[in-house]
Amino acid sequence: MNDQPEVAAHDLTPQGLLDVVVVGGGQAGLAMAWHLRRQGMRFTVLEAGPELGHVWRARWDSLKLFTPAQYSSLPGMPFPAPTDTYPIKEAVADYLRVYATAFHLPVTLNARVTDLHRVGNTFEVRAGDAVYRARQVVVATGPFQIPFTPPPAQTLDPSVTQLHSAAYRNPQAVPDGPVLVVGGGNSGFQIAEELAASRQVDLSIGVRVPTLPQRLLGRDLFWWLTRLRFLRVNTTTRLGRRLRARGEFIIGSNRRRLRRAGVRLRPRLIDAEGHLARFADGGTLDIRTVIWATGFRSDYSWIHVPGVLTDGRVAHRRGVTEVPGLYFLGLSWQHSRGSALLGFVHDDAAYLADRVAAGRHAAPAAKAEAGRPSGTAVQ
Repeated sequence: MNDQPEVAAHDLTPQGLLDVVVVGGGQAGLAMAWHLRRQGMRFTVLEAGPELGHVWRARWDSLKLFTPAQYSSLPGMPFPAPTDTYPIKEAVADYLRVYATAFHLPVTLNARVTDLHRVGNTFEVRAGDAVYRARQVVVATGPFQIPFTPPPAQTLDPSVTQLHSAAYRNPQAVPDGPVLVVGGGNSGFQIAEELAASRQVDLSIGVRVPTLPQRLLGRDLFWWLTRLRFLRVNTTTRLGRRLRARGEFIIGSNRRRLRRAGVRLRPRLIDAEGHLARFADGGTLDIRTVIWATGFRSDYSWIHVPGVLTDGRVAHRRGVTEVPGLYFLGLSWQHSRGSALLGFVHDDAAYLADRVAAGRHAAPAAKAEAGRPSGTAVQ
């Protein structure tokens, strides 16, 4: 599966005015592109990486989806894996690349966007030396882009090996000896359990996240979640707002399982100095290697359009901003619990595609109206 997506000639000409520029060629960007292609839009997808799926390939070796294959499809193409199997990261990356090729989605690779401006009624998107002009823009870069490490990382001795989970690959690539994993989400749990097979591991958990089994009463968790419509509970409902406030949950693991694997659980890390880590219960630990499974942060510093960001956060309603023609897709809880998941982003993509189509028809009408003398009737 080494085919690259086909790119239409007009999409490689930044000087031409496009209907839409999609920023980001991950699952959200490709789902959006599928809808735009069906609508006959003139558009391109700008992908920062050297290939589609590169973000998946860059994660740790044993990573796999916790959603079964039948719940991991983008619009128009089922995920090519048996029901109730859990695709590995390479299979996901291959799927994204084949998907773009199969539907002839116009993708420009190695096109990291560094500036987005609004000029009159159009947008200018800069990627390297190229400037793309479009009537509308969909930002589909995902909810988080920059690995985050907390302040204690700065006060550790230089001899302490530090890795963010984004750079972790496998136990063999980690120095011998005990490891402290910091972060009690899915990544922290999975990495701690994998490392515990070959060394002593301590896992520092700052916030106790609810845990859910992968299978329940003989069915995969996502069978239950879809039947109960849990993943489509949206932020306009009281239940949706409560679930969003509770945050994420861990699937397929729990604290008891980690203890059985030999992982020692620690409370929140509050400080570190030299080789010594201090925890919220007053306990300490001498450390030589730390893996920061502390998540990611958003980076929208390249967006220079007033009225889009509030304290660094996107101001939107279901991905629609107050700036005409500017949309976001793939954000966590953009509209529902499934908004940022591979197999569920298509609902938001379809919704935004309708808005984009309406915007395309409105723009020429508005331009024509502006050119008429005052009082001229529309026939």
